[in-house]
Amino acid sequence: MTTALLIAHGLLAVALLGAITHQAASVLWPVAKPAGSIVGRFRAVAAPGYANTVVILYVLTAILGAVIYAEYRISVRIVLEELKLNAANVSFELKEHLAAIGLGMLPAYWWSWRQPGGSLRAPLTAILAFVVWWNFLTGHVVNNIRGFGS
Repeated sequence: MTTALLIAHGLLAVALLGAITHQAASVLWPVAKPAGSIVGRFRAVAAPGYANTVVILYVLTAILGAVIYAEYRISVRIVLEELKLNAANVSFELKEHLAAIGLGMLPAYWWSWRQPGGSLRAPLTAILAFVVWWNFLTGHVVNNIRGFGS
């Protein structure tokens, strides 16, 4: 059951990663004119349309992460400590804190995308994109060190 939840958590995280990355590229590196390149099209998405999706995916991913967290504490963290993989352990601890900060930022992030020309859009989106990327990469690396069921 935990493996299925971990897979669902990972799939939601990939979808969240794609949505926040598209939105961040659009708001932080806007296209002045329609571009034909793949990079130009990537940056030219309608960024406000991603706000609701990002909030929903973030909350769902956080909930699934919280559900499987006990298994991590019992099966994975102990092994990381025994192997003296302190960097991996500290990275995951930071992941937990950043996830909570991101969750707390979601109302301000969502509100900024509801305001016309919101000046907080870029910094809030950039911070949330950093949190999502950090959490995704850290979770992936820690899972590769010692995955569930190993």
